[in-house]
Amino acid sequence: MKNLKIYLILTGIMFLWGMNVTALKVIVGNFPPITITSLRVFTAGITVFIILFFLKKVRLPSRKELIYIIGGGMLNVTGHHLFLGLGLKETSAVNGGLILGLGPLLTALMAILFLGKKLTHVRTLGFIFGGIGVSLTVLAGGTGLSGMSLGDFYVFLSILSQAISFIIISKAARTLDPRLLTGYMLVFGSILLFFIGLWKEPGGLSHIGNGTIGLWSVFFASAIFATAVGHMLYNYAIGITGPAEASIFLNLNTFLSIIFAAIFLGEHITSSHLLGLVFIVSGVIFGSGALEELMLKSRAKRKAA
Repeated sequence: MKNLKIYLILTGIMFLWGMNVTALKVIVGNFPPITITSLRVFTAGITVFIILFFLKKVRLPSRKELIYIIGGGMLNVTGHHLFLGLGLKETSAVNGGLILGLGPLLTALMAILFLGKKLTHVRTLGFIFGGIGVSLTVLAGGTGLSGMSLGDFYVFLSILSQAISFIIISKAARTLDPRLLTGYMLVFGSILLFFIGLWKEPGGLSHIGNGTIGLWSVFFASAIFATAVGHMLYNYAIGITGPAEASIFLNLNTFLSIIFAAIFLGEHITSSHLLGLVFIVSGVIFGSGALEELMLKSRAKRKAA
């Protein structure tokens, strides 16, 4: 398998991101969520630039690329991390991880709405499965509609803003290295988050110094490995395998996030969570176009043989 190395890299990233949901739950539970998120994302952005400096990939963006950086940073970084931090403050890491698993499905929907991608019967079925899966997840408390929390809604807004941003990123990546684009967006978005934190959490900075060595270790591990290195490697993998094949691995991220939440946070996994996971994974495979693309490749190989 010529892409075995890339598949192993993607698997490793999913382990990082699965653990990161638990790490973020710990971080926002012990610090003011907006303020600490801005510092974490800024740390990730600086890490990206340090890495790209040694790779000699750093350059100034053009005026058009700068517009993409601003738009992508507001959605992919500020909106995504703001709502994610607020959401995980109010909901469980299990619910958060499952809802985040809708990312590829929402990205496919944005491509249909804004890039003119075709809505097929298979993808329609995927959207239905995804809707059922997230419904089962947020109602997993077993108390009907009262089981739905504001935190679940915030996490959904987080992944929705990120999905919309991918439309902007796909256009910017035509001229700007996706890894460098990631660095610019992280720094710009984190600065916006910081000022939002000053407004919403006026005493936020004064609480930052109360963290223990253990908490700061989790903070830097999340910023450097999960956010900086993880996103750089994932963007690189997309360039090698294509977005459809890479998105399949996000299903592993969803599964691992609920497993790590149970192991490290002692959160309870119900039968509704597991059933929701099945529907979300099925929805992503059908709705993202991954199944159709793999079927077309399989047919092409059979005809070539």
